[in-house]
Amino acid sequence: MINKDFFQALKDLEEQKGINQEYFIEALETALTSAYKKNFGEAKSAFVKLNPEKNTIKIYSYKTVVNEVLDSDKEISLAEAKLIKKSYKVGDVVQQEETTKNFGRIAAQTAKQVVMQRLREAERNKVMDEVNTKQDELVTGIIRRIEGDNVYVDLGMTQIEGVLALKDQIPGEKYKINDRIKVVVKNIRDKYNMSYVQLSRSSASFVKKLFELEVPEIANGEIVIKNIVREAGYRTKMSVYSDNKSLDCIGACIGNKGMRVNEIVNELNGEKIDIIPYSDVPGEYIVSALSPATVLYIHTNTEDKTSLAVVPDDKLSLAIGKSGQNVRLAARLTGWKIDVKAKSAVPSLNLDDSNSENNYDNLFDNEDAFDDLN
Repeated sequence: MINKDFFQALKDLEEQKGINQEYFIEALETALTSAYKKNFGEAKSAFVKLNPEKNTIKIYSYKTVVNEVLDSDKEISLAEAKLIKKSYKVGDVVQQEETTKNFGRIAAQTAKQVVMQRLREAERNKVMDEVNTKQDELVTGIIRRIEGDNVYVDLGMTQIEGVLALKDQIPGEKYKINDRIKVVVKNIRDKYNMSYVQLSRSSASFVKKLFELEVPEIANGEIVIKNIVREAGYRTKMSVYSDNKSLDCIGACIGNKGMRVNEIVNELNGEKIDIIPYSDVPGEYIVSALSPATVLYIHTNTEDKTSLAVVPDDKLSLAIGKSGQNVRLAARLTGWKIDVKAKSAVPSLNLDDSNSENNYDNLFDNEDAFDDLN
């Protein structure tokens, strides 16, 4: 039916592609059994067995031994069974090899289809496994085409491409074919029976990976990024921490003369980046998170994780940010709801703008101050 060259081809695939023969043989046996039954009787009970060691493909039919035959395709009488083998009894299964003519051509066509399909699946799975190892990793690709809002990136892998959708792009960024581009692998998507890698340049994890690339102390774990939030194209806020008290976390991230952070800012096309020290003290953390604004007074309520920050009148817009961006990012970074008010809104606090020290100890024991704010 199929000569030894066929089995040799399976061995070659195993050596060249690293795909075990069993991956093909199991599928071939199922497909050939189906093809046999389709051409020689669906009602038949049969199976196809491949033997790579002997380079053979054999077809076996099987019937159950019964006293009275009701279905000749699946049953055999006890008398007929005993002619084959005297020890057969009712309930036994009689298995016989079939010598069907004209099945060779059908088998060859079916085998070719199955092998090609399985080969495509195996190669695709191999690529998918490779992509899965790069989940959330920073990779460099080449822009191959641009269709509408989507940018298609060659990641150096066959059968699968990376897609940078509009929502994953940095607003205002321009892309050109054949440009090399850094992206982070978000996940793998399936659409219309095809898989593609979803890429991003707009996620916070993209900035995090850039810092890991540029700052050795982050890459080796000396400095930990506690949290990072971002509004792509506008501003990123990142809090950092180290158990090594002698290590200047902020300075390490910025680099000599700003060299490290400037590399990242250039990659982000001028996006602002606020790097702040992480603190377990909510007031300290919130004050830092509102950078670059100066905070004169901070009050925190641990029960509902709300806070009030009082800033100089001329710093109110800076603290809030354009369209509320600065305070919104600070709230996301710290996990606290933050209300920002100008000093003039709480005159009973008697705050001194020249005081460079912030109050971190929930100082709202002044009922008049509460009255002013309500």
